[in-house]
Amino acid sequence: MIKIKAVSLIGLVMFCLVLFINNGVAQNKSKRDKIADKQIPFNMPEVQLPKFKKDTLNIVDFGAVPNTEELCTKAINDAITKCSESGGGVVVIPAGLWTTGPIKMKSNVNLHTKNGALVSFTSDVKQYKLIESYFEGNKVIRCESPIMGTDLENIAITGEGIFDGNGGAWRPVKIGKMTDGQWKELVKSGGVLSKNGKIWYPSKGAYVANEEQDKLPKTATVDNMEPFKQALRPVMVSLVNCKRLLLDGVTFQNSPAWNVNPLMCEHVTLSNLTIRNPWYSQNGDGLDLESCRIGSVKNCRFDVGDDAICIKSGKDKEGRERGKPTELFVITDCVVYHAHGGFVIGSEMSGGVKNIFVKNLTFNGTDCGLRFKSVRGRGGAVENIWMEDIKMTNIPTDAINFNLYYFGKAIDEDPETGEMTVEKMAVSEETPSFKNMYFNNIYVNGAKQALKIMGIPEMPVENLQFKNMIIRSEAGIQINYGSKIDFENIDLKLDKPGIAISLSNSQNINVGSFKSAGENQLFWIGGTSTKEISLKKNGQKMAFGKDVKVLGSIKDQVKIME
Repeated sequence: MIKIKAVSLIGLVMFCLVLFINNGVAQNKSKRDKIADKQIPFNMPEVQLPKFKKDTLNIVDFGAVPNTEELCTKAINDAITKCSESGGGVVVIPAGLWTTGPIKMKSNVNLHTKNGALVSFTSDVKQYKLIESYFEGNKVIRCESPIMGTDLENIAITGEGIFDGNGGAWRPVKIGKMTDGQWKELVKSGGVLSKNGKIWYPSKGAYVANEEQDKLPKTATVDNMEPFKQALRPVMVSLVNCKRLLLDGVTFQNSPAWNVNPLMCEHVTLSNLTIRNPWYSQNGDGLDLESCRIGSVKNCRFDVGDDAICIKSGKDKEGRERGKPTELFVITDCVVYHAHGGFVIGSEMSGGVKNIFVKNLTFNGTDCGLRFKSVRGRGGAVENIWMEDIKMTNIPTDAINFNLYYFGKAIDEDPETGEMTVEKMAVSEETPSFKNMYFNNIYVNGAKQALKIMGIPEMPVENLQFKNMIIRSEAGIQINYGSKIDFENIDLKLDKPGIAISLSNSQNINVGSFKSAGENQLFWIGGTSTKEISLKKNGQKMAFGKDVKVLGSIKDQVKIME
């Protein structure tokens, strides 16, 4: 009896302690949130969340049947329509396997999935009508998306369920992305092979649309493109021109093309999402925020076949005429596994990107970490971007990459120094611009290259600051056509002998508080347009020739600081 009382007393004490700690945590969290808000380096408006009535409708009551191949399309959409027309509320998808065609969201509806709900979108392409839509920054004819909505307000998709887009019924597959066994099984399943036998298409129509485009109608319409619709793969979640949008808790996976694509939306909150695609999925982006303003992305997980967190704003002339930048976003506490790029801006950025704050991202085995890409012809300005507390490990290519020749003509690079020489062109509205970008607390444990910048001579990548970086990589830092770039407190370790930092045709570069190990050459400076270079290495006196190799004609432009 005494022991029982003692245990009870201890339990009471522990219970009170937990209450005390939880209260303290809640208070501290509130304080941290306020502090975090103050740390955002631009005037960030409060993101408006949608609000819903408590009225709840269940798709079962509208005729949805679980765990069969019977389509629930009508039941789900009837429930959503009824909910919206009744003033809004919650539409519940219970636990179970639900097979459906396109789900069409309506204003004031929260589509809520229970734990154990798996919504599988049918592979029957006939269920997806051709419509005028958008893809990769332009207006196009495309199939209806599995989840879609246009000109809506106050909408959400929440819960713990899974939405599966059945992307394998849509996507072409390249032979190099599968094992021999997987490839043989895929070919056996049907479909059509490309002329060279290296790409599998799910249908003859998809094959023709990709391999024999001269057979396509000269002017595409919804009617005449019907035979080729399987090539017109939709994004999985297409929400266009919507306000007060919330996606929380659910899993979106196996999309036909891009996975989640808010377009021209305002007040966007994406939280606690899992976004997945097979690693070989063609155009298998995770999240594409396109021409959106005011929002947050937090605590999401990505494992996809293309770029993971992508910031876009339209392509070329159409994007510039749309004139809607993606702006005023805070992106925090996300993890990326496989992806072509972890956090990416471009290449469709013709409407501009500005005022983006990125903090506490982790990239584990992602092909490239921080990726910025465009090409002459895009136009648009990317500016005022802050990234801090970024951790990476096992990056097969570059930890940080700027490529202003994406989809352009390949540029020759010196195999040792990385120097490239590019003809300067006149600046026009088609000239892309990347400037005012800040990198702080970047930690990389294994990458092929630490940093690679490939700017363009008429508009160098400008005003970048790299501060507090610890990087282990095979190759070091390489800059072509950069301007006003500062390095402070950089610790670089090379796994292979090479050049720690190479600079070419760049101006106003300041390297201070720099440590390195493993290199066989500390600095290499080239390019006839290079000027105003300042170099300093912690704890080591440097000399020209031995530590710093410089093109003779620009030697007076390079200063070694003690």
